[in-house]
Amino acid sequence: MHCPVCEADATRPFQRIDTRNYWRCEACDATFLDPAQRPDHAAERAEYDLHQNDPRDSGYRAFLARLATPLLERLPPGAHGLDYGCGPGPALAGMLREAGHAVALYDPLFFNDPEVLGGAYDFITCTEVAEHFHHPAEEFARLDQLLRPGGWLGIMTGFQTRDEAFAQWHYRRDPTHVVFYRASTFEVIARRHAWQCEIPRANVVLMRKPG
Repeated sequence: MHCPVCEADATRPFQRIDTRNYWRCEACDATFLDPAQRPDHAAERAEYDLHQNDPRDSGYRAFLARLATPLLERLPPGAHGLDYGCGPGPALAGMLREAGHAVALYDPLFFNDPEVLGGAYDFITCTEVAEHFHHPAEEFARLDQLLRPGGWLGIMTGFQTRDEAFAQWHYRRDPTHVVFYRASTFEVIARRHAWQCEIPRANVVLMRKPG
């Protein structure tokens, strides 16, 4: 089985937890759910509808600021961005607009506007999205095409830590989370696209396309 993240032929069975089978890529350190067990769109939508992400909630805004703050420090004034996988309540886009940037929205379930994917952007954000990618290599290639030279890709996702903690990890228990990254995984992704890679804080990665 090829790795869905880096496409290397270097995967091995990792853990079976209840009825779910997980694989590990030795090339990029990604862990992923067996492709045959990925949820369909209906199951994903049902799970998302349980989430309470109110854009006005101060706690949620503080959570998103973990990505927004270091990204804003790197953006020029009046940048044009894309919130990719924004969900039903695009709070991060609102925060970035408040800072003076234009932000388009895309989400396959809630803001499925194909025209947005024909644009070019100074920055792209993916908060709590990358762990849902069924085909990560294809998604990162698409994001690379959408970024202008010198543009920033900001990702926030739960980084996997110790293998011994994986089975009980709350992030794994979300049935819509199908791929899990380490810092080393993003370093591999960055090298594949010749991106600069920074990890300014836990569970946040910023990658810059060459100018």
